[in-house]
Amino acid sequence: MKKTETREWSFDEFDEHINPPPEVTEFDKVVDEALSRRGFLGGVMAFGAGSFVLGTGMFAPGEAAAQGSRLGFQQVAANTLDQVTVPEGYSSQVVVRWGDPMFAGVPEFDHATRGTGESQAGAYGDNIDGMALFELGDATVLVNNNEYTNRNIIWGNRPDGAAETDDDVLKGMLAHGVSVVEIVKGDNGWEMVKDGKYNRRITPETEMEITGPAAGHPLMQTESDPAGTLSKGTWNNCGNGQTPWGTYLACEENFNGYYSSSDPDIERTDAQKRYGINVEDWGYGWARIDDRFDIAKHPNEANRNGWVVEIDPSDPESTPKKRTALGRFKHENAEVVVNGDGRIVVYMGDDERGEFLYRFVSDGVYAEGADNSDLLADGTLYAARFHPDGTGQWLALTPETTGMASAAEVAIHARMAGSAVGATTMDRPEWVAANPKKAEVYCALTNNKNRAIKTNAGGDATPAMGPNPRAENNYGQIVRWWPSGGNHTSDSFTWDLFALAGNPTVHEDAYGGSVNINDGNMFNSPDGLFFDTKGLLWIQTDGNYSNAEDFAGQGNNQMLVGDPATGEIKRFLVGPKECEVTGAAMSSDGKTLFVGIQHPGEDGDSHWPEGGDSVPRSAVIAITRDDGLPLG
Repeated sequence: MKKTETREWSFDEFDEHINPPPEVTEFDKVVDEALSRRGFLGGVMAFGAGSFVLGTGMFAPGEAAAQGSRLGFQQVAANTLDQVTVPEGYSSQVVVRWGDPMFAGVPEFDHATRGTGESQAGAYGDNIDGMALFELGDATVLVNNNEYTNRNIIWGNRPDGAAETDDDVLKGMLAHGVSVVEIVKGDNGWEMVKDGKYNRRITPETEMEITGPAAGHPLMQTESDPAGTLSKGTWNNCGNGQTPWGTYLACEENFNGYYSSSDPDIERTDAQKRYGINVEDWGYGWARIDDRFDIAKHPNEANRNGWVVEIDPSDPESTPKKRTALGRFKHENAEVVVNGDGRIVVYMGDDERGEFLYRFVSDGVYAEGADNSDLLADGTLYAARFHPDGTGQWLALTPETTGMASAAEVAIHARMAGSAVGATTMDRPEWVAANPKKAEVYCALTNNKNRAIKTNAGGDATPAMGPNPRAENNYGQIVRWWPSGGNHTSDSFTWDLFALAGNPTVHEDAYGGSVNINDGNMFNSPDGLFFDTKGLLWIQTDGNYSNAEDFAGQGNNQMLVGDPATGEIKRFLVGPKECEVTGAAMSSDGKTLFVGIQHPGEDGDSHWPEGGDSVPRSAVIAITRDDGLPLG
């Protein structure tokens, strides 16, 4: 099917096609000449209707070299190869791929058929995203989101690349969710342990407990669950989180694209429109085999998705828990911080154009060795407001501040709650990462072609200002902030921009990027963020890989490393064709970095990782130094 047909559109493109936001009329489009790259050296510059702040650490050319770089590897050049490229002195190997059998009796991946519903139920899921490692006794356990499937690949055995049978639909459904596997390092590197003690697939069929303020609310009640306390399944999990008490947080993102309506004339509610629930799905066809995905029959089912799901990898029989206190939106990841007073703070982005950045603060406190299992059940949700002068506030989302009837409604309709308090519309907040060395937090704002052009889906204006300074922003940026007094529960913070991605070989204005972006390290659409124990920031991209026009010279998607102290950024890895580089986890000895390679060949031009005429397969890779020393 051609790219112009809806089955091949991106999530965002499909959402805009079926539910376009209104045009902005209340402010003028920002002009290009408002800011030059030279002007970045000033630190604060006016830009359109507002202003923005850039970090002082990046403003002195050569400062990193003068201080001595902490990025001790030879930078990888941008390329368009169909392979993983790492620096000289480093190696990468595939650990596990979509379709690899996790249990005895499950057949090996079949490149001709791409498997069946039955085989996929016992095999590693598709399109790897967020991940985490857990050391459980002598076992090393890898937990990994399986965000979605490329329909033209998983159903590529069909003449038109679409599901023909109910089993085709089931196969696609069961490729979603979460994979939990034991891995071991042997003579040939890291590999999955088939029939490992902790091996488990969590899919859209797995029973989930609903906890927190939304549990039992009428908007959560359905025909199959009149109590509103048990939901079925999780899917489109993007980023993740990891708690200090040993659990994994899977984050439901574009859940809306799996719902459809048997009544094409159904009148959708304002809430359904805000969350992108429509009469058409994205081509998955799940309502064909399960009518809970039919909003005409079960209008509340979609309210049971868009949450953070807590999973205990140490107990394969445990029931995952949907933590509604963390709010319902298109979750990217969930960055967990233990505050100085023991309270748990979770930072989260809502990955859609013009949506908000959130923070959750627990009521209870964390204590090592105690029962911390319900710390995410109760607390307060906040949305961020960024001021152009480099300060900001966390705005509590409560019935009193939002005008909503209850805490349950605030949680279920968190986007409307953020609008009610006047939170800042952001350029698609993706992964959030907290620096382990200081009270400092980063968020990737991946891009927003609608900035200063259209409102968000709720009608909130999106002026080019503050941490979102560029109109029609196709490159993205990374914002960072410091909570007042080093206290993550403080309601105030200061902020700046760590980097503006761009292309200095094409643009001489703000679209060329900040001064720590050059023709050697340039990139677009920062997405995944990960801090190592040295306090270095790893940056993964999910952007335009055309290598042409505005993106000329940027090559395939990549992973870079940034030094927060100096602003230096170097490219560490380039992925294969048409992939996204996403998800990262470091072994406890610091000698292996696990990285996800998602949707290689999504447009039909890759055969990674097996080459030849093989089907492209999402996979986890392990990166090590050839001398056996820790990475860094």
